[in-house]
Amino acid sequence: MNENYPKISDFILEKAEANPSDLVALVANKYNISRQRAHRYVTREVTKGNLIKVGKTRATRYFLASGNEIEFSIKIKPGLAEDQIWSKYVKPLLLKYSRNIQNISAYGFTEIFNNAIDHSQGTMIYSDIKLENDNLTITIMDNGVGIFKKIQEALQLESIRESILHLSKGKFTTDPSNHTGEGIFFTSRMFDRFSILSSDLYYSFQNQEWFLSPEKNENFGKGTCITMIISLQSTKTPKEIFDQYADQEIGFWKTKVAVALSADPNDPHVSRSQAKRLLIGLEKFKSIILDFKNVESVGQAFVDEVFRVFQNGHPDITIQYVNANKDVESMIKRGLATKKEN
Repeated sequence: MNENYPKISDFILEKAEANPSDLVALVANKYNISRQRAHRYVTREVTKGNLIKVGKTRATRYFLASGNEIEFSIKIKPGLAEDQIWSKYVKPLLLKYSRNIQNISAYGFTEIFNNAIDHSQGTMIYSDIKLENDNLTITIMDNGVGIFKKIQEALQLESIRESILHLSKGKFTTDPSNHTGEGIFFTSRMFDRFSILSSDLYYSFQNQEWFLSPEKNENFGKGTCITMIISLQSTKTPKEIFDQYADQEIGFWKTKVAVALSADPNDPHVSRSQAKRLLIGLEKFKSIILDFKNVESVGQAFVDEVFRVFQNGHPDITIQYVNANKDVESMIKRGLATKKEN
């Protein structure tokens, strides 16, 4: 390196954000040096921790470690480790932010990236990390079979919409020997906004409220795209979220379930079969909150299966309900009265 290095270094760091793909060529042209020599200057900035290198050969790009965005694609192969990807590409961007933001981001990124590695059955994972408008946005996308489709096939569900119901409960996984199924549940509650786009369905969770709609994205084929957003001013901590739903003695014990997801929008919640599908896996919890948002009506058999049959079979489980309209609440109270009489 020569006496011009400080100037070249400043130039590299000044131009990196706007020129991630052709930074080496830009340096070579600016200082009339060979690409090989320019590459050595750029590599030195990587070694010093000022730049993050993504990709290889012609696909190589450079991002500022102190910048506002980094994007990268990773081939899924044996030995790929989410914690190493986090440390290499994402962590450097967040070092200047509070510890709770770093911890929540680390949890969410590694959980979702690991899901893509282990479950997607895809070949590539694309990620974009962006700091903008005082928010951190983490996007992780794979080209696999699609998370909702995989759950539908694993549980042999008639409706792919019902996959979201089981995913949102927590403790559900298609690979119980290697995963607890808790990652998405806790991640969705740590971040201010959490969304999944897959199989032409868009599911989002924000401020303890869920939203589901059909959505086609022409730029996104099969696979799964998960987006997590959190304010950089957030004071939430992972421990705070874990403590709301988990206990050191009995573990993950509490869940909230969107009842509307147990049937198609135009189908009433009337049958025992619908109730049984709703209740799949809920015996693993000690406290269940049933959210009746967007449920217009329920039938006697549905209510009886949930509030009498299931409850009698699991007397140690507490069941509460919220967001029930007058008709739904009337049926539930009638069912509870019948239970007391018996």
